[in-house]
Formats: sequence, C-alpha cells, structure tokens
Amino acid sequence: MASIKNLKKDINYTLGDIIGYATEKVDLKGDNKKVEAIVDETITTFDELITKINQKGVENKKAHYKAVSAALEKKANALLEKVNKI
Repeated sequence: MASIKNLKKDINYTLGDIIGYATEKVDLKGDNKKVEAIVDETITTFDELITKINQKGVENKKAHYKAVSAALEKKANALLEKVNKI
C-alpha cells in the first residue's frame, strides 16, 4: 500500500529534520544536555509511531493511519517548540 510507504517516509523525514534542526542549536562551548534530550525524545517518538503503523489486527486501517499521521503532526510541533526554546 503506497499510503503506508508515504506515511513512513513522512515520519522519517519529519523527525529527521527535527533532529537536524536541534543539532544546529548545539553550542560547542555550552551544555548540550537539552539538545540530547530532544534528540532522544525524537528517536523514541519515531519508534512509537513505526510500531503503531506496523500494528496488526487493525479494523479500520484508513482511520488508523490518519490517527498516526495526526499523532506525528502533534508530536513534531511539540518537539519543535522545545527546540525553539533552547
């Protein structure tokens, strides 16, 4: 199914871009703990969303994938807010 493939790409690219954006914020002379925490949270989010996509026994796949897409958008926005506060 092409939509699953595209959703996986969206997750990968979106969260990858957030990691890239967060690492740009790294101050080589400062404390990078906040950035590391955001990167770790982003990786955890990736794992959670991929697990949801690969979930077996879903009755309404279309609604399930829409929910995963909405979760991606919500979590990505929250992560970007954290990065912008650094």
